[in-house]
Formats: sequence, structure tokens, C-alpha cells
Amino acid sequence: MMRRRTTLLTGCTALVLALGATACGGGTVEAGGDKSLDGSTVTVAGVWSGAEQENFQKVLDAFSEKTGARTEFVATGDNVSTVVGSKIEGGNAPDVVMVPQVGVLEQFAEAGWLEPLSDTARESIEANYAGVWQDYGTVDDTLYGLYFKAAHKSTVWYDPDALAQAGVRPPTTYEEMLDAGRAVSDSGLAAFAVAGQDGWTLTDWFENVYLSQAGPEKYDALAAHDLAWTDAGVVDALTTLGELFQDDRLVAGGQKGALTTDFPGSVEKVFGPAPDAAMVYEGDFVAGVAKDQFGRTIGDDADFFPFPAVGDGPAPVVSGGDAAVVLKDGANSEAGMALIEYLAGPEAAAVWAAEGGFLSPNKRLDLAAYADDVTRAIAESLVEAGDTVRFDMSDQAPAAFGGTKGAGEWKILQDFLRDPSDPEATAAALEAAAAKAYQD
Repeated sequence: MMRRRTTLLTGCTALVLALGATACGGGTVEAGGDKSLDGSTVTVAGVWSGAEQENFQKVLDAFSEKTGARTEFVATGDNVSTVVGSKIEGGNAPDVVMVPQVGVLEQFAEAGWLEPLSDTARESIEANYAGVWQDYGTVDDTLYGLYFKAAHKSTVWYDPDALAQAGVRPPTTYEEMLDAGRAVSDSGLAAFAVAGQDGWTLTDWFENVYLSQAGPEKYDALAAHDLAWTDAGVVDALTTLGELFQDDRLVAGGQKGALTTDFPGSVEKVFGPAPDAAMVYEGDFVAGVAKDQFGRTIGDDADFFPFPAVGDGPAPVVSGGDAAVVLKDGANSEAGMALIEYLAGPEAAAVWAAEGGFLSPNKRLDLAAYADDVTRAIAESLVEAGDTVRFDMSDQAPAAFGGTKGAGEWKILQDFLRDPSDPEATAAALEAAAAKAYQD
């Protein structure tokens, strides 16, 4: 169930922002840059490292240049809730946290750790973001989170030469995709590299199939566990997915090979120096690995097509993202809120968009800000999907079910990849694990 439905503002909404404003025509009115936060320090915690952290630092530097505030970034690693909780207990809470999961945002809100977003931030978000992104940042009718960075998890990446040699074009339906995969197999390569060693990739496969087949209302109900995993729609989606998993012509190395392939390895199997497969399904972040680790040129020798429609359903758009929240216990939560207000406008998003490896759900961001045509097309798809976008289901679930290695949904779908012969039994196992996790 969605937490609330926000009515988007219509017409020309005048937003007078502390750090900048979006004009009625879509242009940006520059902030005064009056160094109003001189002497303040904003501490920001998040999971990012490497290039992501470096690029986010450029956003923080632009904020500092505008306001005079100093910024410090604290890397949390993957276990954000544990790290942030320990910092709060130790009296050293950051001012802003970039939260990577809806479930963690809800946990923080229910623990009383979060400041509701300011009127300025809320008005900017309502004007610049589809209602679905507002919903995912809201708990009990209070807006706490701004989704600054998004992921598009409905992209299938491929080697154009491999498809051309097989005489196939990027497909538009799931059945066409399997047929194209079989043609690729006949030409000498496996169709897909499946990263079964990482259970989270299998949840993404399931979510795309389920969203297309069952529709957004059932997707929302299943995500909230208002619908049992033994529902016929879940069994149908597992059956559809099992078609692919059990076909050794389609999966590089077969089921055993998939279970020993992690996510970076799956990208290497397609775009590395000795390819084993023509296609790899995962989010837009595949492009960064293909480019940075294997020297591929995105749009030339590495490209994507949208995850295709399954059966009579529409093509799915599954997303993920990082939400900026302000902690009550931060030493400078007022300056932290000013940072959120800055991040809510297109100016901040444009800084990272120019660097690559970034998508924004902000519909006021000029697509020309993105550095290449492929990223531009993915970003356009995300924004145009509007309220039909659905957040990664496993990221909405309790971690014991949707986010723990070797347990819950990850483990059960790995078992299903190993033996996809009994979708009903898999659905029953998923329901038993979900019931326990949601009860706890």
C-alpha cells in the first residue's frame, strides 16, 4: 500500500527558495550566493564510495560555494541503519543521511530520528517530482525524504555486435527477448549472464516480471505484504522467470554457472575481454562497470533496451534510489535542512548529471545536463514513467526478508534458480519467510 498520494501542484507555482528557485518556464533562478551559512558545517552520511562519493562531493562543493557552509562526508558502508544508530547513541549524529532503502527511511522515522522536511523543501519536491517519489519519502502523512539520486532497474544491456551477428534486434516483448536469446545461442554465445551469486539481482528479475504481469496495484500490495506471496500472480511470475532460468541455452554456464557469478562478473561475461554472453540484465549502473572496468563506449559497443513487456502487461519501470533525510540529533540540522532544499532543485542534480553515473527523478532537470545520449534516454524514461514507477520491492521489505545475504528472498530465489521446477513451493517458502519478517 502506498503511504499517501500527494496531489501535484499545477500551473505556475512560485517557489521562493532559500538557495535558489525554479522559474515558471522551467529555467533556474540563481540563488544570491550570500554565504548565509558561513561558519556552519554540515555532516552527510551515506553508502557512496569511489567515483560516486567523488561526484557527490562536487555537489556538496557547489552547495558550499553558494552558502559558505563547510561539508563533511562520512561513508557508512552498506549497513546504514546500524552505523547511524550507533552515531546517534554516541552523541555524534550526522546532520543529513542519504538513505538507500524505503524500509530504512521508515525505520528512522518510526524511531523518531527524523525532522519533517521544511515547507520550502516540500513545495520544491511537490513541484519537481512525480507523486510516487513523494510517497516513498513519506511516513504517516509526513514528508521526511528527498529522493536525490535514482536508479533505473528496468534496463537490459547488450553487446550490439553479438545481437547483429545473431541477426536479431533489441526485443520489445519478453517472448521476443527469449527468442532473441535462443538465436544468440545458436550463433555461439549464451544469451544472458545471470548474477545468481548475488541474491539481490534475482529479486530485481522477479520484480520486473511481476510488475509487468500483475500490475502496479498488486505490486504495491505485495510490497506491503497486504497480499500473500502464495497469490497466483506470484506463481505466474515465478513460472515465467523459470522459463529462462532452466534453459541452458539462455544462461551462461547454466544454473550452476549463474549461481557462481556475482554482479561484476555478470557484466564481465558480456563486456569483458573474453565474452561468454550477449546480454546482462540489471540497472543503469551496468554502464559504469562496462565503461570504467572494461573500456566499453556506451551507445557504441555497449547499449541497452528497456526491460520488455511480459504477456499483455505494460513494460515495467522498477527503480531504486537514495533519499536525503535530516536527523533531529545532528549538531547543525538547520544547515542540513538548507542542504536538502538545495538538493531538491535542478541545479544540484545538474552538477552530478554532468559527471555521469547519475539519474535524477527531478522532472525540472534539463536532459541536456546528462553527459551522453544513452544516460539521457534512460533518465527520460524514468521521468516520463511518472507515477507508474515502482520502487525496488525488496528495498521496501524488512531487511530479514528482502536484504540479507543467505536468507529470506535472496536465498529462496537462489534456490529457485538452482531448481525452478516447482514455482508453487517457492511461493510458499517466500510467504513463510515474509510472514516471519513482517511480524518481527
